[in-house]
Amino acid sequence: MLHLEKENFNELISNGTHLVDFYAEWCGPCKMLAPILEELDEKIDIIKVNVDEHEDLAREYGVMSIPTVIFFKDGEKKEELVGFRNKEELENIIDNL
Repeated sequence: MLHLEKENFNELISNGTHLVDFYAEWCGPCKMLAPILEELDEKIDIIKVNVDEHEDLAREYGVMSIPTVIFFKDGEKKEELVGFRNKEELENIIDNL
Protein backbone atom coordinates (compact mmCIF):
# COMPACT_ATOMS: atom_id res chain seq x y z
CA MET A 1 0.00 0.00 0.00
CA LEU A 2 1.43 3.33 -1.06
CA HIS A 3 0.60 6.66 0.57
CA LEU A 4 0.94 9.35 -2.06
CA GLU A 5 3.65 11.86 -1.26
CA LYS A 6 5.13 13.96 -4.05
CA GLU A 7 5.35 11.23 -6.68
CA ASN A 8 3.81 11.75 -10.07
CA PHE A 9 0.32 10.29 -9.69
CA ASN A 10 -0.24 9.77 -13.42
CA GLU A 11 3.05 7.90 -13.66
CA LEU A 12 2.07 5.65 -10.75
CA ILE A 13 -1.24 4.61 -12.34
CA SER A 14 0.02 4.41 -15.93
CA ASN A 15 0.80 0.66 -15.88
CA GLY A 16 -1.18 -2.11 -14.28
CA THR A 17 -4.32 -2.14 -12.18
CA HIS A 18 -4.67 0.19 -9.21
CA LEU A 19 -7.19 1.02 -6.52
CA VAL A 20 -6.91 4.65 -5.47
CA ASP A 21 -8.42 5.49 -2.08
CA PHE A 22 -9.23 9.19 -1.59
CA TYR A 23 -9.54 9.62 2.19
CA ALA A 24 -8.96 11.93 5.16
CA GLU A 25 -7.64 11.15 8.64
CA TRP A 26 -10.78 12.60 10.29
CA CYS A 27 -13.24 10.59 8.15
CA GLY A 28 -15.08 7.81 10.06
CA PRO A 29 -16.12 5.73 7.01
CA CYS A 30 -12.54 6.05 5.68
CA LYS A 31 -11.25 4.51 8.92
CA MET A 32 -13.77 1.67 8.55
CA LEU A 33 -12.58 1.05 4.98
CA ALA A 34 -8.86 1.02 5.84
CA PRO A 35 -8.65 -2.57 7.24
CA ILE A 36 -10.60 -3.90 4.26
CA LEU A 37 -8.13 -2.26 1.89
CA GLU A 38 -5.24 -3.80 3.84
CA GLU A 39 -6.78 -7.23 3.20
CA LEU A 40 -7.04 -6.46 -0.53
CA ASP A 41 -3.46 -5.19 -0.79
CA GLU A 42 -2.27 -8.59 -2.08
CA LYS A 43 -4.83 -8.56 -4.93
CA ILE A 44 -4.29 -5.04 -6.32
CA ASP A 45 -1.89 -2.11 -5.98
CA ILE A 46 -3.46 0.41 -3.59
CA ILE A 47 -2.59 4.09 -3.57
CA LYS A 48 -3.94 6.17 -0.68
CA VAL A 49 -4.49 9.87 -1.40
CA ASN A 50 -5.12 12.17 1.58
CA VAL A 51 -7.55 14.78 0.21
CA ASP A 52 -6.41 17.36 2.77
CA GLU A 53 -2.85 17.12 1.45
CA HIS A 54 -3.73 16.67 -2.24
CA GLU A 55 -6.76 18.90 -2.81
CA ASP A 56 -5.72 19.50 -6.43
CA LEU A 57 -5.77 15.78 -7.25
CA ALA A 58 -9.12 15.30 -5.51
CA ARG A 59 -10.54 18.22 -7.50
CA GLU A 60 -9.09 16.85 -10.76
CA TYR A 61 -10.92 13.55 -10.24
CA GLY A 62 -14.14 15.18 -9.03
CA VAL A 63 -13.94 13.79 -5.51
CA MET A 64 -16.76 15.49 -3.59
CA SER A 65 -17.29 12.93 -0.81
CA ILE A 66 -14.97 10.54 0.95
CA PRO A 67 -14.12 7.79 0.94
CA THR A 68 -14.01 7.68 -2.83
CA VAL A 69 -12.35 4.65 -4.41
CA ILE A 70 -11.36 4.84 -8.07
CA PHE A 71 -10.08 1.83 -10.01
CA PHE A 72 -7.58 2.44 -12.81
CA LYS A 73 -6.24 0.06 -15.43
CA ASP A 74 -3.19 1.22 -17.40
CA GLY A 75 -3.95 4.83 -16.52
CA GLU A 76 -7.61 4.69 -17.54
CA LYS A 77 -10.38 5.20 -14.98
CA LYS A 78 -12.55 2.08 -14.95
CA GLU A 79 -14.82 2.33 -11.92
CA GLU A 80 -15.62 4.77 -9.10
CA LEU A 81 -17.31 4.08 -5.77
CA VAL A 82 -18.33 6.71 -3.22
CA GLY A 83 -18.83 5.87 0.43
CA PHE A 84 -18.02 2.80 2.49
CA ARG A 85 -18.12 -0.49 0.57
CA ASN A 86 -17.70 -4.02 1.84
CA LYS A 87 -14.87 -6.37 0.91
CA GLU A 88 -17.01 -8.54 -1.40
CA GLU A 89 -18.12 -5.57 -3.46
CA LEU A 90 -14.54 -4.38 -3.91
CA GLU A 91 -13.32 -7.91 -4.71
CA ASN A 92 -15.99 -8.28 -7.43
CA ILE A 93 -14.73 -5.16 -9.17
CA ILE A 94 -11.09 -6.25 -8.84
CA ASP A 95 -11.91 -9.67 -10.29
CA ASN A 96 -13.69 -8.07 -13.27
CA LEU A 97 -10.96 -5.57 -14.18
